[in-house]
Amino acid sequence: MHDRIGASQVPDARELVELFDLFGEDFVRDPFPWLDALRAESPVHRDPGTGLWLVSRHCDVRRVLSDSSAFLPDNAQNAVAPLPVAVLRTLARAGFTLPPALANNGTASHAGLRRVVTRFFNSRRVAAAVPVIERCADELLDAAQARIDATGRCDLFASFAQILPCRVLMELLGIRGVTPDTLVRWSDASLELFWGRPSPERQLELACLVGEFHQWLTDTVHSATAASDSFIGALSRHRLPDGKPLDTPTAVSACFFVFIAGQSTTGQLIATVLRRALAEPELLPRLVCEAGSAEAWVEEVLRREPPVTTWRRITARPVELGGVELPAGAQLLLMLMGSGSDPAVFAEPERMCPHRTNVRHHLAFGAGRHRCPGASLARTEAAIALRAVARRMPDVRLTTEGDEPPMLGLLSFRAPLTVGVERRLPR
Repeated sequence: MHDRIGASQVPDARELVELFDLFGEDFVRDPFPWLDALRAESPVHRDPGTGLWLVSRHCDVRRVLSDSSAFLPDNAQNAVAPLPVAVLRTLARAGFTLPPALANNGTASHAGLRRVVTRFFNSRRVAAAVPVIERCADELLDAAQARIDATGRCDLFASFAQILPCRVLMELLGIRGVTPDTLVRWSDASLELFWGRPSPERQLELACLVGEFHQWLTDTVHSATAASDSFIGALSRHRLPDGKPLDTPTAVSACFFVFIAGQSTTGQLIATVLRRALAEPELLPRLVCEAGSAEAWVEEVLRREPPVTTWRRITARPVELGGVELPAGAQLLLMLMGSGSDPAVFAEPERMCPHRTNVRHHLAFGAGRHRCPGASLARTEAAIALRAVARRMPDVRLTTEGDEPPMLGLLSFRAPLTVGVERRLPR
């Protein structure tokens, strides 16, 4: 299976680097020419628009992720765009705070909190969750198929990819008192507020939703009704390195990260996986009858087009990286997507080649002590979702009307916002 994705011809790589805009429509639509140019011409490049140092070579990205003493995670969840006073007041009224817990935690408390999380996403629990994922997928596809039968078409992003991981997460973590649609809306608002570049008016709208999310998390953590074997119950029993109980703000911060990462980014992955697979009609039958085909396709999408495209770090001290001397406090942006197309690691990186032998060398889930604890669950959900669509909907194709789908284009997250399908007409 070979498919060129984003293989646009670039007339002048150096000029392309100078025109680079992380939020520009051209970059969001097709980032690969820019990522290739950065890797070739300026692998550690200071972006004047954001002040971030963009790190694009696989070896440099891996080094940063693996060296937690020289490169700190403290800025991982900071807002990209400055938050106006009105937004800060709205968040303050909701008691919003994100003390170091997981992704932004470089302190001694990280290891213990991570162990709490990984217990809910380890291989045993993921294997036990397969029937849950399959049941949820079938229920959602029943509704999607009914929509196709009635109208001839359906959007598998809104009706399936976005909702499936949310429903699964709620079952696995014992989340109650909120609907999947509400949790998705809160999570999406959080991503846009902290990783986007919205207008001040939009920031205020988002802050209201994020405040609601944080208040619900706080009330849930405070609630005495959480089951002892639930995720929140486990957090309530957790002790910090000094033996003190985990404080509520840190528990809420851990939930905030897990709930967003556990469903929003997985939904984005499923959306990309489906769009790329449905563009390959001859692939769908293989996904049903060939063991491992869905898993291989998911892995190759993770390498080439992961939902988490970048991640941030900050230098703890002066350090040399990729031939560039960086001062202490330098803000780094690790180009995870670009690293997956580094020809020094992956042969013919522009081609989709399932079953390539070194595909697991990609950095879509990070590396080192902060590697994504939910990687196994995300892989499993995406493969089950892809196989279910191939089995249940062999006669659908991507809608042919209009241009490419609208894309989510945040600093660290990219995915199609629609996966429109229609019934394939008989030949």
